[in-house]
Amino acid sequence: MRNTRIRVPETAAAGDIVEIRAMIMHPMDNGFTYTTQGTLIPVDIVTDFTCTYLDEEVVHVRLEPGISANPYFSFRLRALRTGKVEFAWVDQHGEKTVAEALLTVK
Repeated sequence: MRNTRIRVPETAAAGDIVEIRAMIMHPMDNGFTYTTQGTLIPVDIVTDFTCTYLDEEVVHVRLEPGISANPYFSFRLRALRTGKVEFAWVDQHGEKTVAEALLTVK
């Protein structure tokens, strides 16, 4: 399980557009880097990022080896009603990291 940082507003008015932010701490090695001893460091990347709100997918990103370490995403969604915003990252080994926050709509 990786360390994640997410930011979801605690409250919003119905119909508001809110900013969502998410980052996962991950080394993200592209497989083209060598150690100081000359050994190739194998590929180690997050391959997919998904965000769901009210059990509907609002963002899905497929990541490739060119992405930087600690991938950061910022996007907006419309606050419809109170519900869970869930974030999921999957790495190339199939390890899934999940984080969630509650968005309260008034």
